[in-house]
Amino acid sequence: MENKLKSVLSGAGFYLLLAVCLIVAAVSGWFLLFAKDEPPVEEPTPQAPASAPVQDVYVPPEEPEEEEVETSAPAPVEVEIVPTMPEVEVDSTPVMAEPPRLVVEPLKGEVLMAFSVDQLVYSPTLADWRTHDGVDIAATPGTTVLAATSGAVASVEDHPLMGTTVTIEHDGGYTTTYSNLQAKPTVEAGDPVTAGQIIGAVGTTAAAEAAQSPHLHFSVTQNGEAVDPTSFLNS
Repeated sequence: MENKLKSVLSGAGFYLLLAVCLIVAAVSGWFLLFAKDEPPVEEPTPQAPASAPVQDVYVPPEEPEEEEVETSAPAPVEVEIVPTMPEVEVDSTPVMAEPPRLVVEPLKGEVLMAFSVDQLVYSPTLADWRTHDGVDIAATPGTTVLAATSGAVASVEDHPLMGTTVTIEHDGGYTTTYSNLQAKPTVEAGDPVTAGQIIGAVGTTAAAEAAQSPHLHFSVTQNGEAVDPTSFLNS
């Protein structure tokens, strides 16, 4: 055995063994050298496909739509044709304003007998039926009597039936009469009087109405026609 080993190590066998060892050493060195530099091969993990980078796209702003303005045709203007007026002669006479007529009650009191010219009424003094051209207003003797409206005293008389009587004329054809007054009135014929002026006082001088309570007999006429005194006072 030992002799065979020696024979192998001597001569060509020695060189053959040396060459094998060198080849083994070279292969091992190469493997060690290049195995350190190359990283272990790992199986690639699936990755999501890379998306392209999002780029901002410029969008031009929307221009506002112009509102359509409806233009209407102007309405036709009607031209009023004013007829030419003929020249009129102007009266330059100044007009004087007349004050309104003031009418007051001769006195206030209960009506004993009303105005009646369409129907007959019974007279307690004369004991018959007759017309009554005025109103009889109850009052205490001595109660002042007033002019119903402005005017002028036409007469002051002692009437045989109606006693002391004052008659006053007014504009518009009116006449007022105040009877059954005391004997001496405060006015005389021709005196101007104003509405509400005292012209006398209630008496008991009317023989035709003596059976009645003391009162004023008040009557009104217009152009000679008897008028309801109540309507005149409320006119």
